[in-house]
Amino acid sequence: MDIRRATTVGELLAAGRLFDAPPREEWAARFLAAPGHVLLIAYVDGAPAGFVTGIEMLHPDKGTEMCLYELGVDGPHRRRGIGKALALALVDLARKRGCYDVWVGVEPDNGAASAAYRSAGARDDGRFAMLTWEFGGGGQEGVEGGQP
Repeated sequence: MDIRRATTVGELLAAGRLFDAPPREEWAARFLAAPGHVLLIAYVDGAPAGFVTGIEMLHPDKGTEMCLYELGVDGPHRRRGIGKALALALVDLARKRGCYDVWVGVEPDNGAASAAYRSAGARDDGRFAMLTWEFGGGGQEGVEGGQP
């Protein structure tokens, strides 16, 4: 297995089957160009087998932390340590970039994700609720340049 940071839209799109939905070229370009956005891809035998995305967040009184935004491993490659390796690679990168921690939100019934994160050294720091404002459309449809 080889884990590399995606730096081109082509690399990201080549791993498109690993995402929940096909990535859009425009959004892929914006993600890769945004400061603090990270996409690592795990390759097995030269083919994308998993990915992890991270987003740095800076706060005036706390410094910089990394949110592990999403982790995905292709079905045939699950339970082989790829998720753990991707999480550890992101944690290592965050540490090198000076982040004070890495955090991830996990659905309570997602045992596979919880197991991958725990095997990579994450621990439960208590309960929290995630509240969202949803605008429909699954993203940026009908929004010019991502702005209202």
